[in-house]
This record gives sequence, C-alpha cells and structure tokens, in this order.
Amino acid sequence: MSSSQPLPDPGSEPDHRYLLDNARVEAGERFTWLAELFDGVTRGHFDRLGVKAGWRCWEVGAGGPSIPEALATAVGPTGYVLATDINPAWLDPHGAYEVLRHDIVGDPPPQPGTFDLVHARLVLVHVPDRARALATMVAALRPGGWLLVEDADTELQPLACLDEVGPAQQRANRLRRAVRELMTRRGADLRYGRTLPRALRAAGLADVTAAGCFPVGGVACDRLESATVRMVRAELLAAGLANDAEIDAHLAAIDAGELDLTLAPLISAWGRRPG
Repeated sequence: MSSSQPLPDPGSEPDHRYLLDNARVEAGERFTWLAELFDGVTRGHFDRLGVKAGWRCWEVGAGGPSIPEALATAVGPTGYVLATDINPAWLDPHGAYEVLRHDIVGDPPPQPGTFDLVHARLVLVHVPDRARALATMVAALRPGGWLLVEDADTELQPLACLDEVGPAQQRANRLRRAVRELMTRRGADLRYGRTLPRALRAAGLADVTAAGCFPVGGVACDRLESATVRMVRAELLAAGLANDAEIDAHLAAIDAGELDLTLAPLISAWGRRPG
C-alpha cells in the first residue's frame, strides 16, 4: 500500500488487506526473527502432540520456510507436509514439502479428512472470517487428527516496553499503539488469542488445551520490531499516526540497544477431531 492510498476512516468498514504483506522485502526479516522467537515453542507443541514419521501435516499461512522444514524433518520420507500461503513467495518450491497457493477463507480445504496435524501460527488474527478459516482446517483433519493454532493477544499485553522509564520507552509504546491502530483498521482482532480454546471447542474439537509464551527482550525482539516499523512506515505516516522524526528516533534507539522491547503473548491452543 502506498502513502497515496489513505486508510479508511476508523468508523467505516475495515480494510481486510493484510498489513504485514509477504510481498514486502521486510517480510523475510520478520520471518527470520519470528522463527528465532517462536519456532522452539511450536516444535515443543509438535512433540507434545506426537508428530512422528509417516504423519501427514498441513502448515497453513506458512509465511517463511522454517516450520514446513521442521515438519518435513519430523515426518520423514514416509510422511507428507503441505505448506500453503496466500502468497507463498518465501517458501522453497524444491524443499521436502509441497507448496500451494491457498486462501484459508476463500478456498476449500485441500485433501479433506486426511491430515494428522494442521497448524497455523499468527494467521487467524488477521483473517476476516476466522470461524470459516477454522472450519476449513478442521475439515482437513482425519478423525483423531490434531489442530494447533497459535495467535497473539495484543490487548492482553499492549506495550513495546514494559519498563517505561523515559522518553525513548514512551515513544516506543506510542508507536506500538499506532501499529495496533493500523491493524484494527485492517480488521485484525487484537483479543483473538484468548478466545482460541473456546473457538476450537466451538469448531467441534475435543481435548482442547492451551498454553502461552511471552518473549521479553533480546536481539530477536529488537530486530523484529525494526523490521515491522520499517514495513508499516508509509501507512503510519499516511494515517497521521506518527511522523518521520519519531520513527527515525525509534529505529535509532533500537539500533543503539537502548530499549528492552517485548511482544504480545503468543497463545497456543490445540484440539483433536473426534473419531
């Protein structure tokens, strides 16, 4: 989205175009640092659910290649991994997994009723019809198969800097509020993470369980914040939510290591399709 395209008025219908577009060069940076922050958490859930050789797995809204690669390693040559995204440009078409362009809301489930595991991370919070997306994923499961959904709850912890000790931290928190405002205008549900256990039960799943992860500080949080702010800079300016001086000062403070940046909690919930 260019700065010549104004965002809709907050009172109008939400604009459901994805704010953090895979087509942007910063998307690759974001995938790298999200993997650094959360792949260990996600792989731990795969282990908990018993992912093993021979399993069939669908990675929904894969974004980058790290999770499809991890699943392909876990299921081995006797298993199968499908990685889909509305824009699969960052996935490896020659990897040990199949790549397919797929819209989780608009398209039917691929290979319905056949997957041992369906997984989506940081996808549904941005999707306009989340219930339909969940139904599509559930329909892809075999009886007894597991759905694992991981999403942020930005309202649960809305700050960039928990320790707001000075102007740099205050500025970081103002800019985090501005990015949250952009996401809300695009139709994101910033409270979605907390609803996951209820949503999975409503989708007909059994044995629903959830856990949370809350990264606080470190290089990965810094680099993710920098990539995100650079990615949405034009939209922040166009919406009048920040100015160039604020953004430049924030990016400089990140580069100087002056901020202990944090993220919203990632809430992971899983449930089994009854057999």
